[in-house]
Amino acid sequence: MNVRKRVIVSGGVQGVGFRYWAVAEASRLGVTGYVRNRPDGSVEAEIEGAEDAVKRMLEWLHLGPPGSRVADVAVEDASPAGERGFDIRY
Repeated sequence: MNVRKRVIVSGGVQGVGFRYWAVAEASRLGVTGYVRNRPDGSVEAEIEGAEDAVKRMLEWLHLGPPGSRVADVAVEDASPAGERGFDIRY
């Protein structure tokens, strides 16, 4: 059974390739959803997949890519949408 999480990552997370690294990590883990920059400087993501894979993606989001500085990660449950792939939204 798939789970879906909506995540807001704040800190030094824009201008460091965060979205591109997130796409690569999501692909590696086999989760679907999206990632996008928000006007307030945070990054928003929705992640869907097997519970263990989503958990590992959440762990990665707490660390971020090299050069990022994750200050806070807010996570809430969302309804599975059955998306395919993981992409950057604008």
